[in-house]
Amino acid sequence: MYTILVINPGSTSTKIAVFRDDAKQHSKSISHSPDDLKGFDDVLDQRGYRAGLVGEAMEEWGVDPGSLSCVMGRGNLLPKMKGGGYLVDENMVAALEAGEASPHVSNLAALIAYSIAQPLGIPAFIYDSITTDELLPIAKITGMPGIERESMVHVLNQKSMSRKYAASAGKRYEDLSLIVVHLGGGVTIGMHFHGRIIDAIRDDSGPFSPERTGGLPLLYVIDMCYSGKYTRKEMIRFIRGSGGMKAYLGTADAREIERMILEGDETAKAVYEAQAYQIAKGVGEMAPAANGDIDAIILTGGMAYSEMLTGWIEERVRFIAPVVIMPGENEMEALAEGAVRLLDGEQCNVYRGNKLTY
Repeated sequence: MYTILVINPGSTSTKIAVFRDDAKQHSKSISHSPDDLKGFDDVLDQRGYRAGLVGEAMEEWGVDPGSLSCVMGRGNLLPKMKGGGYLVDENMVAALEAGEASPHVSNLAALIAYSIAQPLGIPAFIYDSITTDELLPIAKITGMPGIERESMVHVLNQKSMSRKYAASAGKRYEDLSLIVVHLGGGVTIGMHFHGRIIDAIRDDSGPFSPERTGGLPLLYVIDMCYSGKYTRKEMIRFIRGSGGMKAYLGTADAREIERMILEGDETAKAVYEAQAYQIAKGVGEMAPAANGDIDAIILTGGMAYSEMLTGWIEERVRFIAPVVIMPGENEMEALAEGAVRLLDGEQCNVYRGNKLTY
């Protein structure tokens, strides 16, 4: 039996858990106020502070670091990653410290995991990074030379739910063709074909969501960018954080929006149903990648708890394949399950720049 420490840093929190195999023994989410983080010029400078909090939690739980089999961190944003697990080694740490990954708090996970695991002589891993690149070559062509489509979706949750669905159906994930929709603050859609995400819709190119605009008519966006009214930072904030349902209705909370609908707010109903309509269109967009041979459509993420939203989506896409509702995003459990697979001998990748080796 393995003892696994899982670390998942967010912008305002650090989630920590200890698992025995895939059974959670301890867990904690530590909140970070602006005052806690104001002394750090760069997010990577927070590693020592957050690692110290992890150590304090372990001591509080009475978990001996020497009992750990490995430390598993959330996947980072190093480019062109392969699906599955990566060993965190000196080369990955150096790449992160050199700024080869897009700036994001998730990059801390590998650094913290390595700082804990290396003195103990045990492996540190990350699993199913958001930058996992498994797209078909044809899916990367955009219509403008020099700009490629990239896969940047909720890989960890999408693949975890796909594996759970496959197990429930008595099949292997690697044998199935699944369209997986993550319904969260941002909406992403992946075409999972025999264990790989061969095509995908990012949160900035497809359906709008509670806080994000999704894809927009480019000429209008160009006019806004050159209008002199908005800075680059303001445009990005509008697209990711202040767009979507929040821009229309003043709230990104689906529960509040459903309350508005039940009270007769026709605008709220139109916007919420339009979101479902765009998500359904995104599902249809993915089907040709597998020549329409789809085993199931999985709706997951926090908004998948909304029976109103998922019902509208299902009405429009069930002609493609059966729709399966798997709400939530069990990131900590998914990371622990990945650790068990790696410790049991699943192929582990090694990061060498943009070249994938394993």
